Amino acid sequence: MLEIICTNNNIRKQLPNGMTLKQIAEELNVVLPHPILGAKVNNKVRNLNYEIYSNKVVTFIDATDPSGYAIYDRSLNFLLYKAVKDLYPTEDIIIKHSISGGKYCEFENPEFKVTKEVVTNLYKYMKELVAADLPIVREEIPTEEAVALYKKEGLFDKEKLLKNRHLFYTSVYAIENTINYFFGCLVPSTAYLKYFDLALYEDGFLLRTPSRQWPDKISPIKKSPKYFNIFKEHKEWIRLVEAPYVGDLNNLVRAGQSTAVVLVSEALQEKKVISIADAIKNREGVKMVLLSGPSSSGKTTTCRRLSVQLGVLGFRPVQISVDNYFVDREFTPKDENGNYDFEHIKAIDLDLLHENLSDLINGKEINVPTFNFQQGKKTWLGNKLKLDEKSIIIMEGIHCLNPLLTEGLDAGLSFKVFVSALPSIAMDKHNPIHSNDNRLIRRIIRDFNYRGYSAEETIKRWTSVRNGEEKWIFPFQENADMMFNSALVCELGLLKKYAFPILYRVPENIPEYTEAMKLKKLLDYFEVIDDTVVPHYSILREFFGGSVFSY
Repeated sequence: MLEIICTNNNIRKQLPNGMTLKQIAEELNVVLPHPILGAKVNNKVRNLNYEIYSNKVVTFIDATDPSGYAIYDRSLNFLLYKAVKDLYPTEDIIIKHSISGGKYCEFENPEFKVTKEVVTNLYKYMKELVAADLPIVREEIPTEEAVALYKKEGLFDKEKLLKNRHLFYTSVYAIENTINYFFGCLVPSTAYLKYFDLALYEDGFLLRTPSRQWPDKISPIKKSPKYFNIFKEHKEWIRLVEAPYVGDLNNLVRAGQSTAVVLVSEALQEKKVISIADAIKNREGVKMVLLSGPSSSGKTTTCRRLSVQLGVLGFRPVQISVDNYFVDREFTPKDENGNYDFEHIKAIDLDLLHENLSDLINGKEINVPTFNFQQGKKTWLGNKLKLDEKSIIIMEGIHCLNPLLTEGLDAGLSFKVFVSALPSIAMDKHNPIHSNDNRLIRRIIRDFNYRGYSAEETIKRWTSVRNGEEKWIFPFQENADMMFNSALVCELGLLKKYAFPILYRVPENIPEYTEAMKLKKLLDYFEVIDDTVVPHYSILREFFGGSVFSY
């Protein structure tokens, strides 16, 4: 017998050895608002077929939990892959980035035309697979055997990914005779995957998924043409670097070509910064550049680099920080839990900001405030500012694409830039890397190095940060005149040596351990890349240090 402590209903009970998590949930009568998809066992995510042989603390999860949602999401990827291989055996699918309420997918063969009939056939067949309640089987076999099996099945991206991981055993997932590899747990059977849709989109289609807030409702399609163009641009960049998947990158690193990969990646980014500066110069009447993006997207370094390139073109950039325009603490809005909501647009003193920007553009001198974060109020230190004919305002902040921030000003005076970190490299064809994971790794390193926060503290704040982004940043991203992707193909290999020791400090007995171990596992697939060749103007140096810019 063993002891199970179930946190969902605070039950502590002796149970027989070898019971699966699914059996334990039934025995303890665990009921969640939505179907149970897996569990955290001592804060490690496990599938429902996982057998327990020692005392454990167990928390069952559904799709409203980030880890539960990830289980559902990657299981849908497998369902789609199964449908493609059964209906179109000679073809393969590439599951790419999240966009417009789903994941964008393309057939690997550019000659294969995605039509409405193709999408309809896939959707109907996937629904048949769900109705058939087919088991999704996970088997651990010796890594050499798994690699040989993936090679035999033509899954060469997985062969390259796994053959040098130096592990005794590797997972193989199967639905009937269709095998694949996935970065984490899956649901026990296809019957769990009731909610999805497919829709034609650009040259491919969207695998439409439920939202985490509403797991039984499909997210609406929100067209994002500018956002999508960033991915198309980086598709070309990946071709130049020749590393679409982690296995390809690792092979380049082992072959001693990491320096070339770093320098080409940085050069492509700098070329993009120059193109943004050129676009600003070529638009008549621009007096103000507004730069926005989510947390740890590299906004600050992008702002500094853009200022340098504008200087080359004859401008005199003047940087204004939106952070200096916070309202005094007692006027800060509060969220539903009664905590200060610093991401709210009304946390900004819009009246003063509008007045100052208007005065500057009209040639007047202003007294620039400095926000004292310790005291929670604006202070006036005699910082005067006046523009001349060559001056251009550069303003960076999360609300900079929100029309309320520049309400009352001539829209033709501003040029808007959106910055994000959208990984262009993927684990393999069917396991994309989420931008949230990329940004969280950056933030953990920066917070530890410069703010004295542990990984635990950063992860704990991340949900609130993400909620603010969904409300105040992403809805306005299509207002941008240009978008800039700050992610580098090689960056997780560069960040690995900084993130690993920080993540290892997160103790097992706290909820944040789950996320820390997921990020550690992600980084574990990457070969370490020497960062001494990273230029001192690189966005990555905003996070691990050594930048020529001050922050």
